[in-house]
Amino acid sequence: MIRKLDRTGELAARAQRVLAGGVSSDARRMPGVPLFVDHAQGAHLIDVDGTRYVDYVLGQGPAILGHSSPVVAAAVAAQARRGVVYSAQHEAEVEVAEAVCRLVPSAERVRFNSVGSEAVHGALRLARGHTGRAKVLKFEGHYHGWFDPVLYSVHPDLSRAGDPHAPSAVGGTGGQQLSSSADLVVAPWNDLAALTAIVDREGTDLAAIILEPILCNTGVIMPKPGFLEGVQKLCADIGALLVFDEIITGFRMAPGGAQEYLGITPDLATFGKAMAGGMQLSALVGKAEVMDDIATGKVAHAGTFNSHPVAIAAAKATLAVLDEQRDVVYPTLFDLGNRLAEGLRAAAARTGVPLLVTGPGPVVQTYVTEATEVSDYRDFAATDRATMARLHQLLLDRGVNIVPRGLWFLSTAHTADDVDQTVAVAEEALAAL
Repeated sequence: MIRKLDRTGELAARAQRVLAGGVSSDARRMPGVPLFVDHAQGAHLIDVDGTRYVDYVLGQGPAILGHSSPVVAAAVAAQARRGVVYSAQHEAEVEVAEAVCRLVPSAERVRFNSVGSEAVHGALRLARGHTGRAKVLKFEGHYHGWFDPVLYSVHPDLSRAGDPHAPSAVGGTGGQQLSSSADLVVAPWNDLAALTAIVDREGTDLAAIILEPILCNTGVIMPKPGFLEGVQKLCADIGALLVFDEIITGFRMAPGGAQEYLGITPDLATFGKAMAGGMQLSALVGKAEVMDDIATGKVAHAGTFNSHPVAIAAAKATLAVLDEQRDVVYPTLFDLGNRLAEGLRAAAARTGVPLLVTGPGPVVQTYVTEATEVSDYRDFAATDRATMARLHQLLLDRGVNIVPRGLWFLSTAHTADDVDQTVAVAEEALAAL
């Protein structure tokens, strides 16, 4: 174990007295003592006790160019000297919107927000306003932010989740306005026959079908061949909008997101995380005929910090790198991710741990399971999540930081040496299981 807890333990105790639960986001809760970072550079975090970690959390995905990227840091510093918030238009937001429209297949118009939950909320409001319908269909295991109308059936207790072919909408938190479930329909992921039956039943009441095109909030689960094409056709048949939640996959899988990578263009899409290299920025994009309902005032969209000049400056710098260096950035992310996945598989085989490793490269998932495939939430729920949480802790104690549920993000700052060091550490952790 290399992790020290002297200063960390002191700060954790202080945090418990003033922060609810000792953290500022539920995503940062973990067994044992939370991570308190002093600074971050490239692919590494350094905590307040001086321990250095190879970081595969990357702020839950945003730091695609690594921590403290020089191009992002320079853009942020320069803009901060020019002004932090205007409540007015500025040239850079037009430039970033132009870049998004050039890169993203579905983007003919753009509206900016600060975080992913806001962008999703705007997308669903717009879908309802455009179609005049109330209901939205989401998939079990997919996460679309923490607002009441969509925080259903993300990781539900299976005793309450109902029929796997027609899941029940299970609320995700105490205090949730559960009446919002009346306008929500839940379907199983990767089951086109079940989805078709549900859509046939709901018919023209559906305003939209929303999904993560690659399911990253419940493992890393690719759509089965033909599934997204089937979803798109169902939407077209009933006049509902197809909405891609690309908060995670946007600009990570390709310059145009998962929709470019998979070759499916939705009506609306939401982006965040990686688009601004670590600064808080999200975007709602879509076809002009739909987005113009915002332009006319038919559907309201507002926010004090929308197009925040400092965040926009970070996005301009980040998107320029991802676009201009795409022939280097994306092959490197895929190669490093595959190198990591192959190394973890080999380490698990040598230690006798049943570890399933999936993911296309820029994002990787590990499951502790004897299964050879995880294709939906029910499969994910059947994996040994308690042991995966233990593996996360063993890795953290040895200087490797991953998302506790087994998710690994790669950045352009990671190197082959980082990956090889990680695999060696992972083998020690797997042996300790």
